[in-house]
Amino acid sequence: MEDPDDLHMEDIPGVKEALQNNDTAAAAAKIEENLKQQNNIPVNIAITGESGSGKSTFVNAFRGLCDDEEGAAPTGVTETTSEVTAYPHPNYPNVKLWDLPGIGTTKFPAKKYLKLVGFEKFDFFIIISATRFTENDVKLSQEIQRMEKKFYFVHSKIDNDINAEKRKRDFNKEETLKVIRDDCVHRLRGLGIESPQVFLVSSFELHLYDFSLLQQTLERDLPKNKRDTLLFVMPNINPEIIIKKKKAFQSKIKYYATLSAAVAAVPLPGLSIAVDAAVLVVAVTHYVHAFGLDVPSLKRLSARTGVPYADLCAVIISPLAAAEITKDLLLKVIAQLAGTVALIAAEEATRWIPFIGIPVAMGLSFTTTYKVLNLLLEKLADDAQRVFERTLV
Repeated sequence: MEDPDDLHMEDIPGVKEALQNNDTAAAAAKIEENLKQQNNIPVNIAITGESGSGKSTFVNAFRGLCDDEEGAAPTGVTETTSEVTAYPHPNYPNVKLWDLPGIGTTKFPAKKYLKLVGFEKFDFFIIISATRFTENDVKLSQEIQRMEKKFYFVHSKIDNDINAEKRKRDFNKEETLKVIRDDCVHRLRGLGIESPQVFLVSSFELHLYDFSLLQQTLERDLPKNKRDTLLFVMPNINPEIIIKKKKAFQSKIKYYATLSAAVAAVPLPGLSIAVDAAVLVVAVTHYVHAFGLDVPSLKRLSARTGVPYADLCAVIISPLAAAEITKDLLLKVIAQLAGTVALIAAEEATRWIPFIGIPVAMGLSFTTTYKVLNLLLEKLADDAQRVFERTLV
């Protein structure tokens, strides 16, 4: 077992008491609750810029929503954001994108902007412009930097720029993007930003242009715990993000397995199986949501891409995708995995052998949970890849 000290049963409130009272169900519930808390690290992202820059559309796209969907940030040709408004991610409410009013408006003047929007609660700022970054944008970035926060420049609506340039006979997409990027950088330097990095983004086509580069930059700049949290809410815009999510989940499997092994050390009939089921439900639900394989996410993807929901489901193989994750469903799926039933039975049998029973049961429990989660993760990651490829057809 790896890093067994990273998780301790006695550190989880209520578990020790439940075990002493032989309350298997209560112990399982406490462990499940604790694991959910570990998966709910808050991330607060501020989306700001001048009126009409496409902030709200970016907020919706980041969350995988269409502009006209329930819960979407309101958009329009006029300024629609008049208050600081939080928009939680539909699968991870601990991750909030805050649609901030445009800087430089009467209600939110540039000099008082950060104080009025409550800058201290944000992990980083994304400053959006649909045309050229202004002096107000630069003043804001300098003030954010003074407050020791991260900020990133996003030139939005790049698809409009490309479509306009396509009319020219000598149109070259890569050259056009370079000209636009260089112009933004040159202007920001002229306004006092030393080494600006500008990301060209289309909120309607996140898989194109610089959104993946923005994701990589955020991943590099955030602390480890928030880095994974942000990764899990990122839309699957390319195969690399799916692979990164899979690797991040794989790195956490040892903790679930260690917890399973700790429960196996308690000589109570049926406890390990009950707790393992609770652990697996939390872990697998996390996988399904992060890969966008839950029913609401698949339906949103269908609406956004125009690919029928039935077509997306048709490429899915795992019975855990597009389904409600319950203990009964999981146990049914696990029973079909080669070798796992024998391992579970062996664990229950060996724990009653004098002297060596408990250590052997702990090892078997760790092995079983580790193997099961790896197999389920592999299948769900493959499904996410197939769904992604189907949206490109």
